[in-house]
Amino acid sequence: MMETAPLFNDIAEGPDNGRAFWSHCDDGVRIRLGHWRAPENTRGTVLLFPGRTEYIEKYGRTAADLALRGYDTFCVDWRCQGLADRLSSDPLLGHVGKFSDYQRDVQAMLNAAQSLDLPQPFFLLAHSMGGCIGLRALHLNLPVSAAAFSGPMWGIAMSATSRLFASISARLAVFTGRGARFAPTTGPQTYVLAAPFEDNQLTTDRGMWDYMVHQAKTHPELTLGGPSITWFHEAVNECAALTRAAPPDYPVLCMLGAQERIVDPRPVHDIMGRWKNPRFEVVPGAEHEILMERPDIRAGFLAAADTLFTQTAP
Repeated sequence: MMETAPLFNDIAEGPDNGRAFWSHCDDGVRIRLGHWRAPENTRGTVLLFPGRTEYIEKYGRTAADLALRGYDTFCVDWRCQGLADRLSSDPLLGHVGKFSDYQRDVQAMLNAAQSLDLPQPFFLLAHSMGGCIGLRALHLNLPVSAAAFSGPMWGIAMSATSRLFASISARLAVFTGRGARFAPTTGPQTYVLAAPFEDNQLTTDRGMWDYMVHQAKTHPELTLGGPSITWFHEAVNECAALTRAAPPDYPVLCMLGAQERIVDPRPVHDIMGRWKNPRFEVVPGAEHEILMERPDIRAGFLAAADTLFTQTAP
């Protein structure tokens, strides 16, 4: 029997049957897992991989939409995020020792899905950093029938000069043991509490922005600030390795906001250009978070994912 964990469904606004569990990875790190069930006639389970700084409750509304389409949702608080173990003395620092450690979280999630006997087939829905973790997991034969990516972090947006300077500085900091510090230009501030809605880099939808702000104010323990230097160093290396690799053989959907300013769009176009028979769409007027965008954009993404999942279910 898995140990019950808190789930703040009052701010998540997910299906009423939500529940959460603690799970321990093979290196001892404790992560949190959240499950929402479809009301009836379940068509499978969506493994939802959130982005950096995110947490289970942020996807409550997405889980409600997926439940209406017949899918269970199984979501994760990655290590150092949400209520999972924080890996630094500063709980607002987004730190990880190695990017490959996230695959330990993925394996713990899969073990829990089996223990809970969640409905199969499994499908992947991954956003931003979750898209980076998810693509690596696909290369490692993640047992899903298809994958849907939203604004995947297969590169980090920055100028060529900034990229070179940041990479050199990060290597030096990591080498000298100073990697567990905030990366340059970042700090402990939570983005949605520090930035105004006007010209924010996440969404053009005021209602979804207010939803995120309300969550952050109500449960600040879920929030996170900037990444560590080590995280940045590891993330850049992982993105480069994934871009060099041949895409895995899975049915895939990918949507990217036309106004994307957080991830680098170029590797997304590159990888999608080499993927076998992808559905790839650049969404006019959208920012980074497709699933936190205007209702028509959210509905379009979920409808396309539903079509892909339906077509590929065994």
